Amino acid sequence: MPSPPRADSTPPASPGSSGTVETAGSINCGAWISRWARERPKALAWADDHRRCNFEQAENRIRRLTGWLAGRGVGRGDRVALWMGNRGATLEGLFATARRGAIALPLNARLTPGEIAFQLDDATPSVVFVEDRWVASAREAFRIMREPPPRLLVVSEYEEALAASLPIDDWRPVDPDDPMILMYTSGTTGQPKGALLPHRKTLYNCRNAELFFDLRPSDRVLVVAPLFHSLGLQILALPAAYAGAGIVLQEGFDPQRVWRTIAREGITYHGGVPTLHERLLAALERGDPFDTPPASLRFAFTAGAAADPAMIRAYHDRGLLVKQGYGQTETSILTCIDAERALSKAGSVGCPVRHVELRLIDPETIDGDVAGWRDVGPGGIGEIVVRGPTTMIGYWKRPEATAETLREGWLRTGDLATRDDDFDLTLVGRAREMYISGGENVYPAEVEAALVAHPAIAEAAVVAVPDPEWGEVGRAHVVLEPGQTLDRDALDRWLGTRLARFKQPREFVLEKALPRTASGKIQKHRLHPRPDVPDAPVPPSDCPTRAPDPRRGIP
Repeated sequence: MPSPPRADSTPPASPGSSGTVETAGSINCGAWISRWARERPKALAWADDHRRCNFEQAENRIRRLTGWLAGRGVGRGDRVALWMGNRGATLEGLFATARRGAIALPLNARLTPGEIAFQLDDATPSVVFVEDRWVASAREAFRIMREPPPRLLVVSEYEEALAASLPIDDWRPVDPDDPMILMYTSGTTGQPKGALLPHRKTLYNCRNAELFFDLRPSDRVLVVAPLFHSLGLQILALPAAYAGAGIVLQEGFDPQRVWRTIAREGITYHGGVPTLHERLLAALERGDPFDTPPASLRFAFTAGAAADPAMIRAYHDRGLLVKQGYGQTETSILTCIDAERALSKAGSVGCPVRHVELRLIDPETIDGDVAGWRDVGPGGIGEIVVRGPTTMIGYWKRPEATAETLREGWLRTGDLATRDDDFDLTLVGRAREMYISGGENVYPAEVEAALVAHPAIAEAAVVAVPDPEWGEVGRAHVVLEPGQTLDRDALDRWLGTRLARFKQPREFVLEKALPRTASGKIQKHRLHPRPDVPDAPVPPSDCPTRAPDPRRGIP
């Protein structure tokens, strides 16, 4: 059996890199833009719906924002929350925060104020940058918080703050293992966990993306995926900034607008979850606005869920190569497969990227000591575990969760896969119960906790079911308290104040009792609609089981 790929401890030289941004002893990823401001001052750094900045302008704005943060006492290890969408100010905030040796906290704008308040209480940031459209939500989150609320800088006041700040043109060297980003991901215990991502991880991840995407300064990337997610930030935007490529940021998703932007801006690559690419393909098939991808587009990238091989083939037939990858918030890119191999190996997510040591461990041995782990061979199913410089430090203030996930340097992904003789992986399921809905990770435990908080619900179990539009959606099986009834619309309103829409179940089944093992654990594999079973629980008329309604789908 071939041995698993081993991590390469030395990053390859970047094409044309002067080597001035990173050194063996100390690095600071926040300094990348200063290099390109010297070498390519008039080239596009980023553009959004509000502003275009070349590297010289972007560097000046980052220096002023760094000065603003310094004037508020933000320094090494402090947290700075970014409650903003896909705009240049988000990247400016991230780079300025990194230059202060502080930690950027991207906030998912799709969450409710209560969910945001939990993260703010947990991370205790010094400052929150927020867009005007979310100020009311921010103030509501501040009201809910247990901790004293942080300083708030509204984007409408942002330009005035920059103009009044003295620029700071230096950056603080940091240890490669110093944290740079704190990114929250829902937890299996029902509470979100903050993955602490060091400068080292960001650097090596960008190296991997640069190699796999063959990034060059002449490239221009379109980022529609949210910057508060790994795909938008860690896979698309940051590698482009590292390579000196131009970044075009776009809010929301409209297929026609995406294709027109690609043509107008000369976009050379873009990425998104498979649902996004399916909708873009449908627009091409309608000839709206084009029937073939613009000539500037070198490739597209997809990740976040399994891609349909038919979609890959359809793009290939139109002259566009689609590359695929697999990763997690805690690890970023782990495997990649190019378009040609993806066509010959339908369903594969490829082989490990550089700097990643990857093994498939027999699930029967994974819970024991690392020394007793047993690797599975080709065709066998194992849990993916990885080691190397692209992994997280751990979970913020969650030592038990960190110890469970990081075992002697190995990170347990919770994903199950098989491999072939080339070590190309095919995902077959998840050891944990997380599912992916429209590119968003959803953990049933978090949804179940919200359901049982309802006074009429005694127990709840959530499982994933296939959905043609979102990939997977949640179906909730609930047991009511004695004598209680449930109104579906009222339940939707209840959940709407506690969970983001992509987390809310789309189907409900009332149960008399949940199936359990002898030890009392719920047997979720036995939870499924049973319309042909005479004694199956039937929802009352005031709580109908509904099919997913696309009008109420994920934003």
